Amino acid sequence: MSSVEESRNEAPPYVPAHGLLRGRTAVITAAAGAGIGGATARRFLEEGAAVLIGDAHARRLKETETALAAEFGADRVASLPCDVTDEDQVRALFAYARRLHGGLDVVVNNAGLGGTATLVDMTDEQWNRVLDVTLNGTFRCTRAALRALKESGRGGVIVNNASVIGWRAQTGQAHYAAAKAGVMALTRCAALEAAEFGVRVNAVAPSLAMHPHLVKVTSEELLAELTAREAFGRHAEPWEVANVIVFLASGYSSYMTGETVSVSSQHP
Repeated sequence: MSSVEESRNEAPPYVPAHGLLRGRTAVITAAAGAGIGGATARRFLEEGAAVLIGDAHARRLKETETALAAEFGADRVASLPCDVTDEDQVRALFAYARRLHGGLDVVVNNAGLGGTATLVDMTDEQWNRVLDVTLNGTFRCTRAALRALKESGRGGVIVNNASVIGWRAQTGQAHYAAAKAGVMALTRCAALEAAEFGVRVNAVAPSLAMHPHLVKVTSEELLAELTAREAFGRHAEPWEVANVIVFLASGYSSYMTGETVSVSSQHP
């Protein structure tokens, strides 16, 4: 492998913060651990925001909160367990955000669930579970966020986590693809409704961001195949996706709403 090829396959240097979210408050779902949600929480803190993180995994959530608070200060990090399939827990998360900060500025709907099953073998339970977490969960949190942001009257931003699979076909991913395509459509419709009270709603669509959970639920063969499709010959680091979420949450994207931004180097 040439030095040029080696350089292409390496992740770039970590991007330093620029204070893009200084003074903002944010709610981030599915933010425990080392995936996109956890990377987004870290990037938001680096950019100056205070964050409330939620996740269905209470132990991992507390560990994440403790680690981030030790680094950025306990006054800027809080957590509350939240299963986005449970409406009561979703309402509690946003009520807690209002109690903590008197309101909120940014919401990142990161919660999602994948799986692999061909349609002829897929059960109703498999289909419904993926749709309930990935699409219905995003709906529940978007609804709660819009209610809170409309009431506050100070505008705000919602960023949803979609996927390039919402545009592209992949064997064994009908439930996940349908859910992510739904997230994109939900984003567009919510953006039109939210514009009247100064709220922007956008989405990111990653292709392949590697993290421990993905490795557990995906075969090495499929990961190798997906990586080979990427123009840079590597997967994205979760923080590279988080950087785009920061952009959409910041004033640099002030005229963008209803958009889904592909965070991908994948070719068809």
